[in-house]
Amino acid sequence: MAEKIKLAIVGLGRIGWGMVVGELGLYEDKYEVVAVCDLIEDRRNKAKDKYGCPAYEEYAEMLKQENIEMVYIATRSCDHYAHAMMACAAGKHVLLEKPATISYEQALDLFSHFNKEGTPRLFIHQQRRWEAAFLKVKEVIDSGILGEVYEVNIEENGYQNRDDWQTLSRFGGGQLLNWGPHIIDHSLQLLGTPTADIQSYLHCIAAGGDCEDHLRIRFIGDNNRVVNMSISGATALNKGRSYVIYGQRGAMTCTHSKYKLCYINPEQEWKTVVSSPETPGAAFGASGTYESAFKPEWIEEEGDTPETILHLFWPEMYESLREGKPFRVTDNDVLAIMRTISTVKAQNKKIMRVND
Repeated sequence: MAEKIKLAIVGLGRIGWGMVVGELGLYEDKYEVVAVCDLIEDRRNKAKDKYGCPAYEEYAEMLKQENIEMVYIATRSCDHYAHAMMACAAGKHVLLEKPATISYEQALDLFSHFNKEGTPRLFIHQQRRWEAAFLKVKEVIDSGILGEVYEVNIEENGYQNRDDWQTLSRFGGGQLLNWGPHIIDHSLQLLGTPTADIQSYLHCIAAGGDCEDHLRIRFIGDNNRVVNMSISGATALNKGRSYVIYGQRGAMTCTHSKYKLCYINPEQEWKTVVSSPETPGAAFGASGTYESAFKPEWIEEEGDTPETILHLFWPEMYESLREGKPFRVTDNDVLAIMRTISTVKAQNKKIMRVND
């Protein structure tokens, strides 16, 4: 076993403390927390008690600590670029919370300083690439049992009257930069081809601040597949994550807990349907009117979606850094996410509001 990665945590809030600390506890053989940093004293003291390591109020001071090998940055979105660049200048590897930056231009510049020979490594915490529902959907699409997939619909819905910093544009708030990096990533992965066209709108419904809490994006691929995605903090029904996939030979629905499939028996030969210009018979169905000319042999399946395994991000990152193994979230993947975000922002100079 290679030596542990000596990790510093910057930002001990909802993600840094509420999620990542627990996940790191599963991999104490691979990671050692050697420093923490936060502006709030109570948070610093709590982390210092847990890890027995130095706790810093000033980020720049923490970066002077020589035994830090990697910095996990979970600060506000507007600070990600600057904090990652500071770590790079100090020669530290970086795990950066999403969004990588708040613009495509910043992301391009950031990646130009990392992941090249003689430079530190940069990973983005796109841990929802390990989500069980997403992996199940991708497995089914890639299997071909649905035939040529022509439409994918992804929703991430809830209802929150949010009033925190993530509703304020000056801090990089809004759902486009919050849930957006995850659902855009899923959309691009399931599109199966470089995007040919993007259509979008941003809406502010229930949250405070000056950012969107409800958005829709449509991707139209070079392969003519359409992916419709929506993220909403103003949806009272259909809460949570859902996927609906339509293919030439079947369809699928999937949530975090259940999936359902209906598809034509793969052993049944597909027969091309030839339409007739003649007048059909007078009875519905009997002469082919409103009735399938090709009689499919349907197979139906349903089951429980496997347990979500987001924490598997950590051992895969470890193997990439220590053993040089490929990491599934590439630089180009992240840049495609940020390019999409910047495109959507450019398409929506003004966020629509229900009370305007």
